[in-house]
Amino acid sequence: MPEALRVVLAAGGTAGHIEPALNLADALRRTDPSTAILVIGGERGLESTLVPERGYDLSTVRSAPMPRRPSLDLLRIGPSAWHAMRDAGRLLDEFGAQIVVGFGGYAALPTYLAARRRGVPVVIHEANARPGLANRVGARLTPHVFSSVPDTLRGARVVGLPLRSAISGLDRLTRRAEARQAFGLRDDAVVLLVFGGSQGAAHLNEVVSSTIDELTADGREVLHAYGARNDQPPAHTGYVRLAYLDRMDLAYAAADLALTRAGAMTCAELAAVGLPAVYVPLPIGNGEQRLNALPVVNAGGGVIVDNADLDAAAIASTVVPLLRDRPRLEKMAAAAATYGVRDADEQLARTVMEIAAARKARG
Repeated sequence: MPEALRVVLAAGGTAGHIEPALNLADALRRTDPSTAILVIGGERGLESTLVPERGYDLSTVRSAPMPRRPSLDLLRIGPSAWHAMRDAGRLLDEFGAQIVVGFGGYAALPTYLAARRRGVPVVIHEANARPGLANRVGARLTPHVFSSVPDTLRGARVVGLPLRSAISGLDRLTRRAEARQAFGLRDDAVVLLVFGGSQGAAHLNEVVSSTIDELTADGREVLHAYGARNDQPPAHTGYVRLAYLDRMDLAYAAADLALTRAGAMTCAELAAVGLPAVYVPLPIGNGEQRLNALPVVNAGGGVIVDNADLDAAAIASTVVPLLRDRPRLEKMAAAAATYGVRDADEQLARTVMEIAAARKARG
């Protein structure tokens, strides 16, 4: 029997780093169920819940805060970074890692450095339009660099973002009746889907609540995930409010238009399933959310409204006219689907296996 491939996935901190890693893990296991997978993450990120929930093993290294830019500050981060690299190296040795695939986050850089010292090949995938430090440094250590969108890391091959199979395989039209029934929405209604993630829901909630009369006029309906940490919005006819959507595939199938933030995963999923969106980038970090949305918007699959400009006037001038214009929504849906990538997980899984096989053949 051939030896099972042993893959380490380095990702942590936020769902934007962890979810693509887990989606790749699923694709690797679908391709070869014997593949052994270990996720290396940080001590305090979402990986502590997300990874075990998906059935994968997680080991952690000490979190070492990194400067936002490569500089002499890297030399000043002290013993914590060296401890993290030492921990990562020990985990690679104990697991018998044959390849490391990194998606960024605090745990990624020490794992890249430890792998390089051991001659273990490193694959980098960058989800965001503006990369973080771990992947910018890591991309200098390996020729195997991939990205979700163009013009991120120098020399990166654009493959899209690995998605969950429930999303990448979704046919919105054939699932629409089932989805509408699941949420109690009318078959003939134009439906707006609103969601903002854990950080970005509050402002969307406020604006939607204040304009719910306009949004639900003329028989339109709204499906709104308002976030478990936020207050429940007031009830209204034609308005379905949920603290959390655990079936995003059905939510996408039920909707005609989304009003949402612009995280990398959100943009990739909406484009892949062909759901047009009004993107409201969350003004945090280095401005990557706006850059995440620009490619699909430029392709015709969405529009951008700045967070500061999202108010009742923007709903009246941008969102409601789209909901009234079914032909335009159909054109936007087609444009989004043309831009979207459904098989990034499979592409990356094949590439990882090829790189690992080539390294094994060289001995």
